[in-house]
Amino acid sequence: MIKKFLIIEEFISKEAFSGILLFIATVLAVIVANSSVGEEYYNLWHMPLGITLGDRTISMTLTYWIDDALMALFFLMVGLEIKREMVIGELSSISKAAFPIIAAIGGMVVPALIYVILNPNNPLGFGIPMATDIAFALGILMLLGTKVNPAVKLFLVALAVVDDLGAVLVVATVYTADIKVEYFLHAGITYALIWFLNYSGVKKLLPYLILGVFLWIFIHEIGIHATIAGVLLAFAIPISSKIDEKRFIEETRKAVNDFEKNIDEIPILNHHQIESLEKIAHDYDKVQNPLIRLEHDLHGLSAFFIMPLFAFSNAGVLIDFSTISANLMIVLGVFFGLVLGKPIGIFGFTYLLTKLKIIKKPENISWFEVIAVGFLGGIGFTMSTFITNLAFDNEPIIAAVKLGVFAASFVAAIIGVFLILKAKRSDKVA
Repeated sequence: MIKKFLIIEEFISKEAFSGILLFIATVLAVIVANSSVGEEYYNLWHMPLGITLGDRTISMTLTYWIDDALMALFFLMVGLEIKREMVIGELSSISKAAFPIIAAIGGMVVPALIYVILNPNNPLGFGIPMATDIAFALGILMLLGTKVNPAVKLFLVALAVVDDLGAVLVVATVYTADIKVEYFLHAGITYALIWFLNYSGVKKLLPYLILGVFLWIFIHEIGIHATIAGVLLAFAIPISSKIDEKRFIEETRKAVNDFEKNIDEIPILNHHQIESLEKIAHDYDKVQNPLIRLEHDLHGLSAFFIMPLFAFSNAGVLIDFSTISANLMIVLGVFFGLVLGKPIGIFGFTYLLTKLKIIKKPENISWFEVIAVGFLGGIGFTMSTFITNLAFDNEPIIAAVKLGVFAASFVAAIIGVFLILKAKRSDKVA
């Protein structure tokens, strides 16, 4: 239980700091894009880069390499988080998972409906207001410190994990290019080999990652957004270790005793002591959980490199209000979907199903706090920006939507913070 809590706390801490870095990267991108070097900024990210494998070349702009390749690592981490929560976390049982799952569903359905109602002739952008940026949301809660009920953080994490799963499904099924059926077989065989490693008890991460690269290539060739390869790979990463903690303690204690017994007067390690240390190191690798280990390694890479780089490369839009007026309904669909749709969906769905006694609200969180989390869920930002690039290929529309996402995320954050500070930490139904 303590170990699980520490994992969650570490997750929240890294995501929170990542949110601060994302904010800095975003502001910097907007400043640079609207400065005298704005053209150089644009040209940098649209510079073509290619990789040749045999007789096949994969060529994309630098931005697309970030969005398709680096973001695949981000989605791998997302997939690992989803699997962890489903196995040992807040989604590991129906009773624990029901409330955040319903909250997340409501927080996806209502924003999408608002967007479609306002844009019946242009519905493809419905996925943009569905997404929640957990890094930004947790970053805000981190800044508020002890003023935030710890249960609110856990609820937001669980909700965001389900929200991420929904975003993954939308990206995989809606925002795809022309499908090349012939590559399905290649991808299927590769994925089958990955699962064969899992069933064979292979705990080393390297074989999974090598096959994961090929899976990414084949999925990219199919026409499905290649970041999905990261999620698929994550579900196949084993969660059990080679030896349990008790055996590790026993073996380590023996090795330490052997190390101590072989201490001599020579001030360097002898052969027996080196063997004892090697035994500890060997068992250290065997006791580590492959999924948690990979998630831990990717969290730093994602939080401090991938996401800030994604924000800096994608957030640099020209502040041109003429693009907003030309695409007003799309922008309003995104804005109201995030600012109103998220809290209405999260609170409305959970409150209704709780009153119908289908689900049960956790006792350590109030309805007022559920509403506050609903507004924090309206911070779409990076995921909304990511889906914007998939939904539209018209630069003025993309620029207008990004400005709408930024404005909505700012407003939702302000309201969410205000409500969090006003929230009464009570177990009574508000």
